[in-house]
Amino acid sequence: MPYRSTEILPSGAGGDRLPIDVVVLTHDQRHVRRKLLHMQHDDVVMLDLKAPVLLAHGDLLLTETGETIEVIAAEELLYEVTPRDSLHLVELAWHLGNRHLSAQIEEARILILRDHVIHDMLTGLGATVREISEPFHPLRGAYHGQGHHHHGHG
Repeated sequence: MPYRSTEILPSGAGGDRLPIDVVVLTHDQRHVRRKLLHMQHDDVVMLDLKAPVLLAHGDLLLTETGETIEVIAAEELLYEVTPRDSLHLVELAWHLGNRHLSAQIEEARILILRDHVIHDMLTGLGATVREISEPFHPLRGAYHGQGHHHHGHG
């Protein structure tokens, strides 16, 4: 019988309880409301929330039996976009935003999902683009609705 979870605990809110298992999810898979999730050790948990959420790395799915299952952000195939300077980073971010692309914007780089057309555009704009694989945490846009939870993740 699968586990069932109707509540999310933010990272670090599980107290002394150790998770019984983990679910490893890509960014797109972490935007959920109701879904059967496969845990790392071949069991399943039915996530059944009242509204869609964006699960963050380290969040805990609280089961009806009081156990927790940790959410792990999966590594994804990304481009690491490095600008010449901070103004160039803003310009590159504008071009990506103008195309409504999900982007993880940091002080010295931008991460995006791999797309050869966008790769060519960015290199044409003078960016250094490198293929990497790591967890993806893009910013949520202003028009993505209210389906997120309201706590910080560092």
